[in-house]
Amino acid sequence: MTRLRLGVNIDHVATVRNARGSAYPDPVRAALLAEKAGADGITAHLREDRRHIVDADIERLMAALSTPLNFEMAATAEMQAIALRHRPHAVCIVPEKREERTTEGGLDVAGDIARLTDYIAPLREGGCRVSMFIGHDARQIEASARIGAAVVELHTGHYCDLHYEGRIAERDAELAALVEGARLAHSLGLEVHAGHGLTYETVALIAVLPGVRELNIGHFLIAEAIFTGLGPAIDEMRQRMDAARA
Repeated sequence: MTRLRLGVNIDHVATVRNARGSAYPDPVRAALLAEKAGADGITAHLREDRRHIVDADIERLMAALSTPLNFEMAATAEMQAIALRHRPHAVCIVPEKREERTTEGGLDVAGDIARLTDYIAPLREGGCRVSMFIGHDARQIEASARIGAAVVELHTGHYCDLHYEGRIAERDAELAALVEGARLAHSLGLEVHAGHGLTYETVALIAVLPGVRELNIGHFLIAEAIFTGLGPAIDEMRQRMDAARA
């Protein structure tokens, strides 16, 4: 089976930095440590309100990284201009609401096909691989293929929440829906990624989704790094992903 890539999201290193209004901890330093620990890519979400990652972080990440940068962004004119200026390896289009603590669900691609088709065209022409962060609904997967996205990233947050709430039957039903969604995306020629809320406990069943090529994990790894260090936290996650694939 193809080796599963691990993208490490460093947003919440910036959250800690910004809470104090200081220069540390530095998310770029975290990204370089993640690379050294075996991350296959770095994910950073530049939000409209700049609550964690800020513009200067993106500039510094682009200059410092040797692995690909996955630039998470809302489908706004401001973010499109920033992406076209920096030309990261990948852009992942996500829904964004000012009041949310974290991304709460998938993007409604099916309800916004015309605009999103036009929106991602310059990004594709600029050399960015475009990913749509969506749920497992077939309409959203089919719409992502129609607009010309190269990748879909399936939202795993609900599956993880159900696991930790002990609602095992519902969790298993959500997992089955993710399996079907991954199969459909793969059949349509879309590369399949997955992420949101994944932990040591929940990663194994997501790592074996049909056709999945990459997992993006952030908050848990940054939280675990408080106790073990970032390198060991990433190494443990890498081992669990590889064991599941084996």
